[in-house]
Amino acid sequence: MKEDPLASLLKGIVEADETYVGGSPRDDGKEHKRGRGTKKTAVLAVVERGGKVVSKPVKDVSAKTLKTAIREVVDRKSAIMTDEWISYHGLENEFSGGHAVVNHGAGEYVRGLASTNTVESYFALLKRGIHGTFHHVSKKHLLRYCNEFSFRWDNRKVTDGERAEEAIKGMDGKRLLLSELLGDGSNNLHEERIEEEIR
Repeated sequence: MKEDPLASLLKGIVEADETYVGGSPRDDGKEHKRGRGTKKTAVLAVVERGGKVVSKPVKDVSAKTLKTAIREVVDRKSAIMTDEWISYHGLENEFSGGHAVVNHGAGEYVRGLASTNTVESYFALLKRGIHGTFHHVSKKHLLRYCNEFSFRWDNRKVTDGERAEEAIKGMDGKRLLLSELLGDGSNNLHEERIEEEIR
């Protein structure tokens, strides 16, 4: 379900934001940090309004990491919409459409065209899927889940049958080996069992 983000850069009004994915903090009497500062894995999503999304786990939410990821997938003529997080500062110098900021800390969520509501909608879909269906997602495979939910978002306006056709077309030329999936050296035992069952 992974699409090549460089095949078609996001254009027009593009929203960027990050969220945190991981297990719920234990009820151990200690206060656990939420949002930035948590030990959960950060996920960046960049969404074209009315169009596609690119999302992926990021190692941190520094300016270097977030701006590099945004530059890779967004056309330089676009307008960028973000929240007030300091790492996004300066994007107006890189995108000719400018950079509008909504200040969530001050209770601002929409100001004219400026908002991050579309990217927040994507995060709601991602998190509902993880908490409601998969229940636990390891950091190791989080990118695969991001790719799946990006695919779902990109194909949200088509029928189930059309979405299934797109997923099948996307398999062409791709192969996921068990050793790639497990990546822990235990694949030999699993492959032997599978070979036995086939025989």
